[in-house]
Amino acid sequence: MAKIKQLFFILFLFSFSIGLAQSVEIEGQVFGESDVEGIHVINKTSNKNTTTTPIGTFTIYAKLNDTIVFSSIQYKLIAVRVTSETIAQKKMFISLEEHVNVLDEVLVGKVLSGDLELDVKNANIEKPIDFYDVGIPGYTGKPKTQSERRLHEADAGKMIPSIGFGFSVNFYKLINTLSGRTKMLKEHVRLEANVVLMYKIKTELSEEFFKMNPLNEDLIIEFFYFCSEDANFEARCRGKGAIEVYEFLEEKYIEFKVNLKPAKD
Repeated sequence: MAKIKQLFFILFLFSFSIGLAQSVEIEGQVFGESDVEGIHVINKTSNKNTTTTPIGTFTIYAKLNDTIVFSSIQYKLIAVRVTSETIAQKKMFISLEEHVNVLDEVLVGKVLSGDLELDVKNANIEKPIDFYDVGIPGYTGKPKTQSERRLHEADAGKMIPSIGFGFSVNFYKLINTLSGRTKMLKEHVRLEANVVLMYKIKTELSEEFFKMNPLNEDLIIEFFYFCSEDANFEARCRGKGAIEVYEFLEEKYIEFKVNLKPAKD
């Protein structure tokens, strides 16, 4: 009786070992943070392969100790050894780790220091071609404003020789003068220049001036426009020192405060 039991046990082990040595169909599923369709499932031992379905499922034949590789662009490569438990259950569940491409830090160009003048010097930027490079004359003065350009156009024009009188006439300039356009444009240029001067004074002297001459903040810009409308504004402020400009502002400050009183009453 004992010998029969031993024989049955040996036959059982033999059949079990044969079963482990045979390939079985394994049903599996992969899980990941993004798309799990089309992931390559490769049995490296038997050189068999398949791909996952849209929900990440797959079937593949494998036997004990086979190596199954899971490969895709979006996930890290993973290799799994087939165990006896896998063979017995014929199931496989794999969790994939997303693959993130991290590039090495690359230094492009020079490191900026934060000092604008120094960074510009170190930038090695090629100088753009200008009229000096091609040997032609060019304007090197201060760029004109729109009002200044219009005035120049109105006050220029082509000289047209007058037949029989022996002199030339600039009809374009004459028309603009007679129509009053040149005078109007000159006034525009003057007012524009005054506004620029006014803002320059406001930037340079405003803080110190209003410490001694208090004024509501919402009235400050109105005060400076009041100053710039004075007939002597240019003569008193353009090209003058801070003390002279300060004296002019104090005079206008008194006038401005007087003008405010009727509005308060």
